[in-house]
Amino acid sequence: MKHLKFGLLLFLLCAVSSVMAQYDVKANYDKQEVAIEMRDGVKLHTTIYTPKDKTKAYPILMQRTPYSSRPYGEDQYRRQIGPNKFLMEQGNIIVYQDVRGRWMSGGTYDNMRAYIPNKTGKQSDEASDTYDTIDWLVNNVENNNGNVGTWGISYPGHYAAMSVLSDHPALKAASPQAPIGDFYFDDFHHNGAYLLSYWIATSVFGYDKEGPVTEAWYSVPDIGTRDAYQFFLDIGPLKNLDKYYGEDNVFWQQLKDHPDYDEFWQKRGLVQHMKNVKPAVLTVGGLFDAEDLYGPFEIYKSLEKNSDNYNALVFGPWSHGDWARLKKRQAVGNIFFGDNLSENFQLDYETEFFNHFLKGEKEFDIPEASVYDTGAMEWNAYDMWPPENATATDFYLVDNQNLSMEPKPDFENKFVSDITKPVPFTEDIKVTFTPRKFMTDDQRFAARRPDVMVYETEVLQEDMKLSGEIMAALEVATTGTAADWIVKVIDVYPADAEDSEEMQDHLRMSNYHMMVRSEVFRGRYRESFSDPKPFVPGKKTSVDFALQDINHTFKKGHKLQIQVQSTFFPYIDRNPQKYVDNIFEADEEDFETHTHTIYGDSKIVLPVVK
Repeated sequence: MKHLKFGLLLFLLCAVSSVMAQYDVKANYDKQEVAIEMRDGVKLHTTIYTPKDKTKAYPILMQRTPYSSRPYGEDQYRRQIGPNKFLMEQGNIIVYQDVRGRWMSGGTYDNMRAYIPNKTGKQSDEASDTYDTIDWLVNNVENNNGNVGTWGISYPGHYAAMSVLSDHPALKAASPQAPIGDFYFDDFHHNGAYLLSYWIATSVFGYDKEGPVTEAWYSVPDIGTRDAYQFFLDIGPLKNLDKYYGEDNVFWQQLKDHPDYDEFWQKRGLVQHMKNVKPAVLTVGGLFDAEDLYGPFEIYKSLEKNSDNYNALVFGPWSHGDWARLKKRQAVGNIFFGDNLSENFQLDYETEFFNHFLKGEKEFDIPEASVYDTGAMEWNAYDMWPPENATATDFYLVDNQNLSMEPKPDFENKFVSDITKPVPFTEDIKVTFTPRKFMTDDQRFAARRPDVMVYETEVLQEDMKLSGEIMAALEVATTGTAADWIVKVIDVYPADAEDSEEMQDHLRMSNYHMMVRSEVFRGRYRESFSDPKPFVPGKKTSVDFALQDINHTFKKGHKLQIQVQSTFFPYIDRNPQKYVDNIFEADEEDFETHTHTIYGDSKIVLPVVK
């Protein structure tokens, strides 16, 4: 892989729709660039697009981003602005801002900068930067109506979520979309396991810049291959990656120095601060988003529990940011879900949300939670999420590869976890920062490996709908002192299933094993994410963890399958399977092959709608 201007790539992934009808932004908007001073004296570069029609007042829609508010120069215009084409063409004041320490803004960047609940004096965080920016905008931008909304996808979604903690009275609405809720459970970690596939993006967040810049000051490492699996296997222990990132990469050093959920990560969490929020919030996520599933669900739930604001949730059959792209056929990987789903969201949800709360237009009447059923291929409307009509139902992992309603505590399923041949997370040969399609990938290749345990129902005689939270309650043992546990929920299609247009050439939908949900848990954190403990070799041990929420109907004629494994490479780094204090410092000799046991009283608790 050649060195890339990765900032532009990430900007394109997180920006508004990549394909829009032709619209001349320059003919309809004036552009202004200003440096807005924060309470501590730091100045943030801010780009303001104002409708040329000055006969009426407009609300302000703002995105704060670490990925650049480019193009720079008041005569240089974006091809599209705002959350979507409808809000752009209807007329709004659109604002982009480089967050502190990024691109043209001053100050020092702090990755997932901690929120300070009770600030004094000139203390600042992302919430106060939002407050100071809004205050300047409503007092200095002509023709604004005094109402402000924020939006963003991924990291900009995090800043949109953070904005609701600013407490500025002009902020009336926010739409955090695929927001990072906690960096230890989103993006770079999942339940204590390091997401190795995201290592490439460490360059984006890890290097400080010197002064204002209009071009990326970082580049992606050239690893000399397009085969990520082989590259990371050959590199060996994580410490060998130091040759690509030195001490000058601040984020790489932070990852290595803080493998546990210590104070460093805890104070960067956002979910726990979602209390007493006043602006209306529309949280958006993709049910097949490999980056940010945790954040949208948990931010919504925290607001629902701790605030009395307008709070709604939309989750569609999207990968990361798909809802911002105007594409007729919505598919993730090989699975087609329907036509015009993103356009319908933009028009009927996003546009009406902002128009109602910022312009006072018609009543905004959507369900509390709009969640797509990824098996029935239809939208569901819920009064709450998780829905109350789902029953937590135990499915036990027993003998003969069966899912049973009854446990068999004495039954043992054993498999050898060969650390030199970890289970791939995908069949595809590629190097990617954001693994997208694997979230619905065919899992037959994994089911046919001896180190993947498979449990499934008989062919379903009627539809079975799962809506809500999934829990894994495993009873396990290992001959080693450390192990990861990966649980996958699979929809097995019947033999006569028809191929989609998107089907890869080497696959068929006949007997397709569609991954509906998966999650990893690093076993050392079974008692506490901040206080890891080794396994006692041979001792039966409980490992409990949550998978992200689901809304999926397993159709009549299909089968429900559970897969359990201990490697998921190189999406997840290899656990040495010998306990070491810090896996980032493990040596080659620490990596050991061991035998793992799953007992027949292990269960997956699924939310079955009766």
